[in-house]
Amino acid sequence: MKGNLFLPDTSAILTMMDNGEGADVVEGILRTREILLPAVVLFEVYYKTIQNRGMEVAELRYATLKSIKAKHIAELTEPVLLKGGEFKAEYHISLADSIIAAYAFLYDATLVHKDPEFEVLTMVDQVKLPYKPKQS
Repeated sequence: MKGNLFLPDTSAILTMMDNGEGADVVEGILRTREILLPAVVLFEVYYKTIQNRGMEVAELRYATLKSIKAKHIAELTEPVLLKGGEFKAEYHISLADSIIAAYAFLYDATLVHKDPEFEVLTMVDQVKLPYKPKQS
């Protein structure tokens, strides 16, 4: 790990909130490290929670994330847009993941995740939680 700045992606946040395998790792990072939280992570947690748990739980989770001591980033800057576009074009990862990875790369943050899609991004420092099962 490069430094003290960590970016938990959507899968890491949901793992912690659902007490999944690796939740203790995410909790430890949130308690002891500097956190970077781009709006796209909050967006994904919010909509996925609406789909799986309902609006009330989604609003509670969103409020919880907003209250976390972190560097919250709402703006999609040009450097993030360009780097995310490069990641998307070259590695064929999802739009949200390409943006999240671009933030981690540009801010020199360690990306915390449980998504094998990120493995191709060897230029991004990563903490890999136990992977989520593949959906068919």
